Amino acid sequence: HISLCSKMVVALGIEGSANKVGVGIVVDGKVLANVRRTYVTPIGEGFQPRLTALHHRDNILLVVKLALEKASMTMADIDCVCFTKGPGMGAPLNVCAVVARTLALAWRKPLVAVNHCIGHIEMGRAVTGANNPTVLYVSGGNTQVIAYSAQRYRIFGETIDIAIGNCLDRFARLIQVSNDPSPGYNIEQLAKKGKKYAELPYTVKGMDVSFSGILTKLEQKLSQWLGSGEYTKEDLCFSLQETMFAMLVEITERAMAHCGSQEVLIVGGVGCNLRLQAMMHQMCEERNATLFATDESFCIDNGAMIAQAGYLMHKAGIATPIEDTWVTQRYRTDEVHVAWRD
Repeated sequence: HISLCSKMVVALGIEGSANKVGVGIVVDGKVLANVRRTYVTPIGEGFQPRLTALHHRDNILLVVKLALEKASMTMADIDCVCFTKGPGMGAPLNVCAVVARTLALAWRKPLVAVNHCIGHIEMGRAVTGANNPTVLYVSGGNTQVIAYSAQRYRIFGETIDIAIGNCLDRFARLIQVSNDPSPGYNIEQLAKKGKKYAELPYTVKGMDVSFSGILTKLEQKLSQWLGSGEYTKEDLCFSLQETMFAMLVEITERAMAHCGSQEVLIVGGVGCNLRLQAMMHQMCEERNATLFATDESFCIDNGAMIAQAGYLMHKAGIATPIEDTWVTQRYRTDEVHVAWRD
């Protein structure tokens, strides 16, 4: 067992808002364990809440056990149990909340309910060393440009319809791309071979973006474009990425200009995409700014990010009473009082 001085805080975090169930253990901001299992559906299918919850239920106890083993700890060493309160899919979130409550009650540990988006931001800040960045949060369920001000993570711009990851997932289903390891990753690989750009709707409305029109046009034109040989699947993956990522770079740059920021941090599952990182890096270079990004172990949903945010909350004296440990599918980033920052 690790010898822990009295001041060190050991946080166990449980994440399960979508198709990944993860458990992480963090000691004073250092990740000791980050174990994850992913529910992968067949080609052409998305993941349904009920079946995703069953996957999490079948895997979560093993994932908790493996995380504790990896950190060489037992539940007696844990100072607080943190879990994702939302946003996310209701049934999978509930599985994780039940386990978190059970562990906390059985071992008499305080509970900390964490906002999923804030978990991504705080993990990104911890891993990269970014100080006060403009944050681009891009995932299957969220697309937001965020900046910190007066103990809130303020949303400067966001999608007005579907999230970017949802758009990528749905396009992957249209062209019958595998969900293993993820639809977005497989689209990224196909896009590298694309050579011809197809004109798609570029929809930026002030600080907000819209992706549903892009998907609608692809649905309408797909058979014609592929059937005639005018475009290949690779061309369409390339075109989809270039259009959507350019929109994101535009609104991120505008938020930077507004805030006088010289740092950009990309978080969320889509943040793993190297083409998005390259486009953002080019913009940052032109502004003499710095880009921060993480790899797939921290970009993609994981338990360590919930442990990290929970650790910061615990240190700030925040705990969640058992009667308030319900989960919610909607939980805005700017609803959270960020008591741990100045």
